[in-house]
Amino acid sequence: MLAPVRSFCVYMFRRRVRMNSPYFTDSTSGLDTSASDSMGESAVNKGVRRLRSRMAQGLKSEDDPPKVKAEVLEQSISLLTHAQPPIGQMNCTETVSTCKKTTIKVKEEAVDNQALLTSSRKTRRGRLKVEYEEEGAELKREPCDWRTQLSFIREMRSKRDAPVDQMGAEKCYDTEAPPEVRRYQVLISLMLSSQTKDLVTAGAMQRLREHDLSVDAILNMDEETLGKLIYPVGFWRTKVKYIKQATALIQQEFGGDIPDTVEGLMRLPGVGPKMAHLAMDIAWNQVSGIGVDTHVHRISNRLGWTRKETKTPEETRRALEEWLPRDLWSEINWLLVGFGQQVCLPVGPLCSVCVNQHTCPAAHRSSPSKKLKTSPASPTPQVKGNLGQEKPRGNRRKGKAGAPPSGQTSVLHSA
Repeated sequence: MLAPVRSFCVYMFRRRVRMNSPYFTDSTSGLDTSASDSMGESAVNKGVRRLRSRMAQGLKSEDDPPKVKAEVLEQSISLLTHAQPPIGQMNCTETVSTCKKTTIKVKEEAVDNQALLTSSRKTRRGRLKVEYEEEGAELKREPCDWRTQLSFIREMRSKRDAPVDQMGAEKCYDTEAPPEVRRYQVLISLMLSSQTKDLVTAGAMQRLREHDLSVDAILNMDEETLGKLIYPVGFWRTKVKYIKQATALIQQEFGGDIPDTVEGLMRLPGVGPKMAHLAMDIAWNQVSGIGVDTHVHRISNRLGWTRKETKTPEETRRALEEWLPRDLWSEINWLLVGFGQQVCLPVGPLCSVCVNQHTCPAAHRSSPSKKLKTSPASPTPQVKGNLGQEKPRGNRRKGKAGAPPSGQTSVLHSA
């Protein structure tokens, strides 16, 4: 029974060689069985070699997908030609089943190889982590030595003997008045302090309090009387109008009490950002921002506490709030204002007695050959006499602010 099966397999093999081999001719039909087998095997081996050479020429790189497909095909052919036992030692059914099993195995290995290549590529890409900053985001920049400079300013301000310590806005209101009246008096003192020495502001506030400084009293007071009471503060005529308008707005829209927000305070005529933030701190005990006046503006630029030189106090406020810790916003105004009144003067600053002279970029800029008298490790120098104390300005703003009210001389009232 084995002979018919063998004959059938030989017949099928001859038909396969006839269809696939380009070198097959009809002259091979007369060959015997052994000759046919050897010719078929040689033809198949020759076709395999050609196929291998073509695939080798078409490969570009080992990562390209075509190479993986070529290797799969090469493996399947080699397994079919060399791994299988001779065709004469197995029947046709075993041959077909073995071919199927071998082909399936090679395809699975090809999928695994492709997955391995893909996973390795993903792993390499995952190692590169690129992070981008958000648009408009800036790194927090702190000036060099600012903590040391601030500690030295605290040391020089430890006596609390500057004019702002005795006659500032937090010292000019009536401590026995109702809360809404105290808050209103704080706002009025801030409005009067603009472009005015603390000594002059304190004198004007004392005269106003003697005439009952409240919302109702100011609304019932005429502008001429109010002008006489606040003179000679800077721009007193303009401030009379601002005080009357702001007081009327407080009575109409805020129920007789000053606004409790920065936006509300800035709606009042004559109130700017500095007054609004200071009023929130002193009157409402809320820190909303840094109050920057001429002293804070000047000293911050001299110490290099701004990224670049600022032109206005509002620019200085924004620059300081970018890096200065929030718990220092309330203290910084009081420290720098008193420091500017006694040591870091607008004209002729006393750099020789300042402990920050070694770290301040503006130290001795006007007289660079001046010899340093102190060092950072030395004790705080003593300021003798009334050094740096503010002097009454008299009526030097007469040309800008106008003449004094009728019935009043240009001599300052005693505070």
